[in-house]
Amino acid sequence: MLSFCTPSRSSSSTAVATMRSCDSWGPVREVFSARNHTAPGASSGVFFPLFPLFGCFALTRPQPIPPPFPLQCWRHSNTVGENHEALAAAAPSVGWLIATRGLMGVGAALVMPATLAVLVAVFPERERPRAFAVWSAVASVGMAAGPLLGGALVDAWSWAGVFLINVPVVAVALVGVVRLVPETRAGHGRGLDLPGTVLVTVGMTGLVWALIEAPAQGYASAGMLAGALVALVAFGVRQARSPVPMVDLRLYRDRRFSGASFAVAVMTVATGSTLFILSQYLQLVLGYGAFETGLAAVPLAAGVVAGSAVGGRAPARFGARACVVAGFAVTAAGFAVLALLPESGGYAAVCAGLALAGAGSGVAGPSATSTVLGAVPPERAGMGSALNDTHQQLGIALGVAGLGSLLATVYRGALPDGLPDHAASSLGATLSYAKDRAGGSALAESARTAFVDAQSLTMTLGVAAALAGAAVAFLALPGRADRTGRAAASASGEESYVGRGEA
Repeated sequence: MLSFCTPSRSSSSTAVATMRSCDSWGPVREVFSARNHTAPGASSGVFFPLFPLFGCFALTRPQPIPPPFPLQCWRHSNTVGENHEALAAAAPSVGWLIATRGLMGVGAALVMPATLAVLVAVFPERERPRAFAVWSAVASVGMAAGPLLGGALVDAWSWAGVFLINVPVVAVALVGVVRLVPETRAGHGRGLDLPGTVLVTVGMTGLVWALIEAPAQGYASAGMLAGALVALVAFGVRQARSPVPMVDLRLYRDRRFSGASFAVAVMTVATGSTLFILSQYLQLVLGYGAFETGLAAVPLAAGVVAGSAVGGRAPARFGARACVVAGFAVTAAGFAVLALLPESGGYAAVCAGLALAGAGSGVAGPSATSTVLGAVPPERAGMGSALNDTHQQLGIALGVAGLGSLLATVYRGALPDGLPDHAASSLGATLSYAKDRAGGSALAESARTAFVDAQSLTMTLGVAAALAGAAVAFLALPGRADRTGRAAASASGEESYVGRGEA
């Protein structure tokens, strides 16, 4: 499978994607370990800014980015990431940590969409699913390595170590970029749209923050939600009227693009929230430590790697529709297993559920990504890859915020009456409150039961989301016959793309 992936630009793209994967997933999950006394919704305050900002700055980056894109793009992004890793390690408060994680997202926004743009340029359409499968599999190795290394550092040293370790990692990435990525000059394209940048940033961040605050603020968060929606509508109106938009809304008229984008977002909503919720289950219900929690998450990454081996080759034989639908079906089975996790039980069910969820993601992801980018004209590969990453990262943010808030709300509602607000804010807070109190053992037992019941509901919603993704993919994505017809049209120069009028 790897034999076709010979260009140095592609190899460099995959390597840096892996390093950014380690950077994005490992530290955040292990910070949860050190700070598990906070509420699920509040805990995600450390997590969520990375993802809306990632999406916002991926969209706002000037276009076009010619493949191979300028060396300075990766160089500056890795420098931004390295500086803010060090600042995060020295964070004196949670607010400072949130701010630095958000700034890391700015650096990440320069890297990840550009790696996909390079793959689009290097590989013809028929080979892209395999290229995206390798990209996804290697990134999954990073996703597995990050929590393991982070957990070991948390147990042996401090939560700050999970950030400091990334300083030399980013330095190595920078050396690799300088050696492997050739310098080019970008053409004259769209500059920075400052009003659009402000609108999309306010809208995305406000939307996620309103979901996070809903359990604690209730209807008070409705004002923030309304403001976020107004900002996003204003952003859409501005893009529709702009002669050179950040986001060409006409792309969404193509059902291939919109359907595959929906599939990408739904998949990340489900898998991202699963990691967030299960980390609490493993530590606070099963009693795992930080390193054990990271080790327990490995089957998810292993499943993605195994699924990607299938997802890279299967589209040529079965078509994108069959691969994405099958992937969602496997993912739904994984969430069904996770929805039945017992309050006290072994790790086997967790392992099986994560492996199935990861395998489904690995099967569906390459076809969905290839369909998104295949629906975009080549001269807009930068915009297409930025939108693809925006769908992914916003999906993760909304999944963590929305399902995390639902988890917190259901959990609080199932606790015994009379608990102080701070004690009912999370399972960790309830367990701390129950220590050394009369009847504390019974309270701890009921709290764990309440958490497992709330978790079961969120995983059931994951099943529903996966089935919805499968339904949309079945209706919107091309089958094998459609794919063959498009390939023939492309070869004869007859294929037309939505939004290609400027070409």
